[in-house]
Order: sequence, then C-alpha cells, then structure tokens
Amino acid sequence: MALPTAILILGPTGSGKTPLGELLEVRGVHGHKARHFDFGSRLRNYAARPSGILTEEELAVVRASLSSGALLEDRHFGIAEKLLTGFIADGLNPATDIIIMNGLPRHTGQAAALEKLLHINTIVVLDGTPEIVFERIARDTGGDRRERSDDELAQVKRRLTIFNERTLPLLDYYESKGRARIIRLPVGAATTAEDALKALNERLTDF
Repeated sequence: MALPTAILILGPTGSGKTPLGELLEVRGVHGHKARHFDFGSRLRNYAARPSGILTEEELAVVRASLSSGALLEDRHFGIAEKLLTGFIADGLNPATDIIIMNGLPRHTGQAAALEKLLHINTIVVLDGTPEIVFERIARDTGGDRRERSDDELAQVKRRLTIFNERTLPLLDYYESKGRARIIRLPVGAATTAEDALKALNERLTDF
C-alpha cells in the first residue's frame, strides 16, 4: 500500500505555519483534499485533556517537553507515531489526500523515523528573521497566538535557538535524499496566510 503524500511546513516560531496549514486544509492542494496535522497543537491538547491515547508516562514526557521547550527525542518517537497514525486512520484517504505536516519532523531523527509512515515530497520554508518573528508574535499577525502561554521573550528566543540548531538541518537532510522539492517563502511582519498561500501557489504549479 502506498504511503500518504505530505507537504512539510518549516519555519521559526511565529512565522505563520499554523495559519498556512489551516488555510491549505480549507483550500486544498491542486484539487487534492488536504488535512493539516499540527503536532504542537495536538501535544498541547492531549496534555491539557488526556484521552487515553497516551500513557501516563508519555503524558509526563509531553508535559516536560512543552514546559521546557525541548524537542521530543528519538526514544520518544512512539508518541508522535501514535498521534500521527491516529490522524491518518481518521478518515484520510492515503491514495488522494495530502497531509500538511506542521511541527513534525523537528529534527533528522524524526525525519528518518517518519519515512515508514508517509512520503514528504514538498517542503515549504517560511523565512523570517528573529526581529520579524518577535513583531509577528507581538501583533498576533497569524491570529493563532491568543491561547499560547509560551510566548514570553525568553521562551521565544529558546525556540528560535532550537529551530536554528536542530530543525534547519532538515533541509540538508532532505536535499541529500533528493526526493523533496524545497520552496522558500519570505515572511514579513504583516504577511498573512493568504499572502503566503498566494506566493506558494505561484511556485507550486503541480502536485
């Protein structure tokens, strides 16, 4: 059975990944139905409202990760796998639907582990400087920060450092595989999801 196809949205915190993912789910991708998998949001939801999918030990790992800003390491990939396989099983048609991946993978270990679950054929990089990120978060440009409790300056700076050190190397990883096209979209302080989608559609001419 063929693996589901996915688009991975990469970008620093506050760059607009979630608003773009939500808009792609509404609009679709070149006639394909799209489903947005927001890993961070799902982790926060499960930590706040446990549903039995994760064990108490796994929930403790998730809560520690959320409070510290640390990434889930390879030994905890089972948590991500549970959430993603449940998402795929929940009405997604692997033959036609596109998964919009947001927040997973966050490092190369996760990327390697994901290869058994889906095929990422496009990576959309939302490029924004730290100064732009700070302004976007302060403005809530994407309209998705109101319920976030982890947007203090020190926490944002920590997430930016982790992104640069652990997540950006994913581009080299996927380039070395030669199986995913990379589309870079500049993001400004006022760039909306509609703006990003328009720029993406101008570059993503087929799928």
